[in-house]
Amino acid sequence: MSRRAALSLLALGAVSTSSACASASAGVRPDHGKKPATDRHANPIVRENLLQGDDGWRIAGARASDDVTRQIQGYAARTSVNAGDSLDFHISVARDEAFTVSVYRLGHYGGAGGRRMVTSGRLQGREMPAPSVDDGMGLIACDWPVAWTLAVAETWTSGYFLAVFETDDGHRSCTPFVVRNDQRKADFLVVVPFTTYQAYNLWPADGRTGKNLYKGYVRPGKLGGIDERAFQVSFDRPYSRDGMPAWSDLDLAAARWLEATGFDVTYASSLDLHEQPVPPGRPAAMIFPGHDEYWSQAMRDTTEKAVDNGTHLAFLAANNIYWRIRFDAARDGRPNRVVTCYKDAPDPHADKRGPTTNWRKIGEKKYGEAEQRLLGVQYNGILADPVPMVIAQSRHWFWAGTGVRAGDTVPGLVAVEADGWNPNIKIPRAASQTLLSNTPYEDRLGRGPRVQNTSLYETADGTLVFAAATFHWNLALIDSPYTDVRIQRATKNLLVRMLAGPPA
Repeated sequence: MSRRAALSLLALGAVSTSSACASASAGVRPDHGKKPATDRHANPIVRENLLQGDDGWRIAGARASDDVTRQIQGYAARTSVNAGDSLDFHISVARDEAFTVSVYRLGHYGGAGGRRMVTSGRLQGREMPAPSVDDGMGLIACDWPVAWTLAVAETWTSGYFLAVFETDDGHRSCTPFVVRNDQRKADFLVVVPFTTYQAYNLWPADGRTGKNLYKGYVRPGKLGGIDERAFQVSFDRPYSRDGMPAWSDLDLAAARWLEATGFDVTYASSLDLHEQPVPPGRPAAMIFPGHDEYWSQAMRDTTEKAVDNGTHLAFLAANNIYWRIRFDAARDGRPNRVVTCYKDAPDPHADKRGPTTNWRKIGEKKYGEAEQRLLGVQYNGILADPVPMVIAQSRHWFWAGTGVRAGDTVPGLVAVEADGWNPNIKIPRAASQTLLSNTPYEDRLGRGPRVQNTSLYETADGTLVFAAATFHWNLALIDSPYTDVRIQRATKNLLVRMLAGPPA
């Protein structure tokens, strides 16, 4: 969907999907809007999703690998690769069994959710030793040799990809990565939160060894807490169990909906956000689809500068930009392969901007560099069970065409973790802010009643920053227990407005 098409769609008041049947088969309920008089086939996302899908990427229900036997597991040498380049995979196979690697691009594809791009030939596996744990930092990093190299064709469409490893006897696991297209200017850049994936990765969850930035094993078979956690986690290791990272379902839901709806998107990883600037005017907006909790200083600086240069932001989950991290090199010197976060422990290697701790503790001012200064709201609690979101400001253009009224509710939309507005924390740029929901809930940790607020603010030059402030927003966009056509329409309103700009 181009910016020109978005202008015509804004006038029509609806965004058409490729077809009502395609939307329904993708689990996205159609809104029966008018089709724009534009050539949608010029959009590579639309062309890509017209191709034959394949659901072979799904690991659930198959003979999934586990972290004890480690039948087959592997990791990618990088979190992303540019189209036309190559990517190495490091794979361990129990009993040196033969195996294959199949690579899938994930998206819409008529409801299949993915398309098989290539399958390797039959490869000879080697069983790799489990790495030792660094006693001081809790770091677990593999040093496995390259088992297979993927040559990414220049013609591949940027996207969320999955490498699926399968042994001759049918055991399977996977690892995700992103294919970028650094030469193409798309309307939206989707940033996949690999730093948060790694922060939650407990590999190997074998009952004795695994650690992440939250916990480790206090004794065999018993997980402990912060006293047993790691201060560093490495990308040089598989993701636990079947290889799908924690909370990746949120990112896949967003990709599925964005591509079913026909928006023009490209993809990058959070390490790309750390390593590369966002050029002014490219893209129109950045979408952070999932739980994006762990940010380096460079990631934040890049995003803040993008907003100042007119790039819109859309955060589609909650508890984002919460922990400040540092990227460190692997033992062999490869840069940015280790995520370091001391959290509340003293950081002996703090840089000039501060330690690796909560962003609210960075800097000298009260509330530090709290995430609300960029997002408009910030994490304020954990829910025991989902609660209905209570809609506010129903006459705002965000809710146009949804039929909602103030006080209406969306069942089960506020869940897992929530963000809310703190009146004591100011947005540092001139902006007009609207709180689009006002949802009371009880914090699971007994910290008293809280209020969730979905937020949208507009800077003086018309740049929009949106925060959904709940984990279930993306699940309302697709076929799930929380599907809601009002949230689908409101999200379309937001993205179309980001493309078209405010009315004259």
